[in-house]
Amino acid sequence: MTAINLPADLRAAIADWRQWLVSERRASPHTSDNYLADLYAFLGFVTGHQGQCPDLTALMTLGPRDFRSWLARRTMDGMAKTSTARALSSLRNFYRFLDRSGRGHNAALTTLRNPKLPQSVPKPLAPADALAVLDNAGAFQDEPWLAKRNIALFTLLYGCGLRIAEALDLNACDRPTGDTLVVTGKGNKQRLVPVLPVVRDAINDYLAACPYAPDGMDPIFVGARGKRLVAQVAQREMRRIRALLNLPDTATPHAMRHSFATHLLAGGGDLRTIQDLLGHASLSTTQRYTAVDSNHLMAVYNGTHPRAR
Repeated sequence: MTAINLPADLRAAIADWRQWLVSERRASPHTSDNYLADLYAFLGFVTGHQGQCPDLTALMTLGPRDFRSWLARRTMDGMAKTSTARALSSLRNFYRFLDRSGRGHNAALTTLRNPKLPQSVPKPLAPADALAVLDNAGAFQDEPWLAKRNIALFTLLYGCGLRIAEALDLNACDRPTGDTLVVTGKGNKQRLVPVLPVVRDAINDYLAACPYAPDGMDPIFVGARGKRLVAQVAQREMRRIRALLNLPDTATPHAMRHSFATHLLAGGGDLRTIQDLLGHASLSTTQRYTAVDSNHLMAVYNGTHPRAR
């Protein structure tokens, strides 16, 4: 379903909602696009459920049974619980906006419970494997500057614990010239992360070789045609590397961030510091890495202690 098919009142409300997400909530374009996709999918369900495209009035008259039917349909379609939880969050956000902007109120959503999500544990690489990724990051590029770009990107992800989107959003004016780097994360929140000399040297080496000479607000990481590098290219490069090194499918660009956090924790880093470095809003998110470290300790114990054999 697209905005073209919607009644005028609903189309205007969605446009205002998206503007509010960006300007007031400071949501990233990626987040706002996901919210919109969730809402349009819901509206598509309601259209099939009721036989016609809803307007704002129709949305306010939906009852608990209607929302439960939507959740049941997602389950039948094989949608993951994490995806449904996000879609429910998107829907609640939209309805709250409608309420606050005086367009209507529907209390039926408050009767719905969030799906119980499985506790996910980050899947980092072993330290030797993470270093092997960096050593082979440029192996599949014939152009020397593209090889240096890949080395710089993956060194940054592992050395500073950045999300792939945070790394690719960096501009030339953001390049680290000292021992720290200002990173803009989720919700446009900024944090300061330390930069190892090896990270700074890799970026400088790449920029010196880059034929497009990024400057000012130009992106640091660019593709072969000089445009801002997209995450799909980094993911493709990682697929090639993990095939070469015989690494599991969990070896993704994001796994380099997981590796950064897990290896810091194993080396004695405290959770609060790691939380700040990763830009987590909640300490509970960072605490997932303690499960990874505990699993590692138990594996070592079971493999080495005489009474465990």
